[in-house]
Amino acid sequence: MFGTSGVRGPVGEDVTADLALDVGRALATDGAETVVVGRDARDSGRMLVRALLAGLTECGADAIDVGVEATPTVARAVAREGADAGVVVTASHNPAPDNGIKLWTASGRAFGEERNDRIAEIVKTAAFEFAGHDGIGTVETRDAVAGGDARRAHERALRETVPLPDDLSVVVDLGNGVGRVTADALHATGCDVETLNAQRDGRFPGRPSEPTAGNCETACAVVEATDADLGVVHDGDADRMMAIDERGRFLSGDALLALFARREAEPGDSVAVPVDTSLLVADALAEIGAEVTYTPVGDAYVAAEAAKPGVAFGGEPSGAWIWPERTPCPDGPLAACVLTALVGAEGSLAALVDDLPDYPIRRDSVRTDAKSAVADRVGAIAADEYDDVSTLDGVRVETDAGWFLVRASGTEPLVRITAEARDEDDADALFETARDLVERADDEI
Repeated sequence: MFGTSGVRGPVGEDVTADLALDVGRALATDGAETVVVGRDARDSGRMLVRALLAGLTECGADAIDVGVEATPTVARAVAREGADAGVVVTASHNPAPDNGIKLWTASGRAFGEERNDRIAEIVKTAAFEFAGHDGIGTVETRDAVAGGDARRAHERALRETVPLPDDLSVVVDLGNGVGRVTADALHATGCDVETLNAQRDGRFPGRPSEPTAGNCETACAVVEATDADLGVVHDGDADRMMAIDERGRFLSGDALLALFARREAEPGDSVAVPVDTSLLVADALAEIGAEVTYTPVGDAYVAAEAAKPGVAFGGEPSGAWIWPERTPCPDGPLAACVLTALVGAEGSLAALVDDLPDYPIRRDSVRTDAKSAVADRVGAIAADEYDDVSTLDGVRVETDAGWFLVRASGTEPLVRITAEARDEDDADALFETARDLVERADDEI
């Protein structure tokens, strides 16, 4: 029921009012007495939130509805309100026909597998504990006019914890989503802010919600044409942040991860990253005596690892960034402010990126109806043929030249192959080796 980022899928198929109702019932049945609820800008969220609130209150929980806000804004509100849990109705960067439900702990961290499984089991067995007529929960609606309590608190926290400059020009592409808090925080400190796609619209008419290079060409052009110091772009719920340098170049997630990691880590620290992260990050940290610690792909896994002692930062190249001492959730507005502060201190984002090495990486997929079995078989073969093999999430093989990763897709009948090295020939060789392993395993299966 729950993937690495909650429940997601097409509305009316995978995601329905019945599902939202049952998740609300299950949360209350599982012991949540007060729950913070929010949603992104998708119209289907209205219906889903109503159903969710009905389920929560039907089983005796009180709800605090903070309205249409960024996912990190809602997650931060859980701890601030002293609530037991939080729910965001969002499909994040997925296309407009989708929606979803993501659950948050009392500290504002995404539910882990164990707690998600517990909620899923209550839903599956319909083991709901309904309240009597005198135990029905209440719904308190926070004033969302002119910013809302949750958004104002988030903006204030950004300005109080990040030393923002007052003389930079920043383009902020909100992607028709709910990340306005970024523009508000930067503007309040004196930055010259130009917004793109700032009108909230869950159909995402300005550009597709996912902040990729192909989807953000207009923002890149605006940054270059206006001589802005940098650009930041969000997805639909603003848990992700990607960036554009002053030359109008859309930066890779690995480059941003290396910049953030090197900024936050000290000698002896580690940084939590998923298994598909570039060598670039490990090499950048090695220069300062720090190291990476790998997690399965998914921001919930990165957040859980980042909460451990000695882990200074966590991030995913897809755009999720976690500062564990500030907030345990991926916070796109916080990332935007930290990056702006970094540019203010260093002077040029392009120069910072140009100082990083550029390693060749190869990616492709093999279609198969036995993806999990094939990936498992690759793991068995690799264990016999290589010394350094990790099966934390898929099969990652480290060699002196680089690494390759074989993973079963979570959503399609595909086995995904990634290979990276420090030079082109080694990257090609590692990729062909990985492809041969997948084809051998597929033949055997």
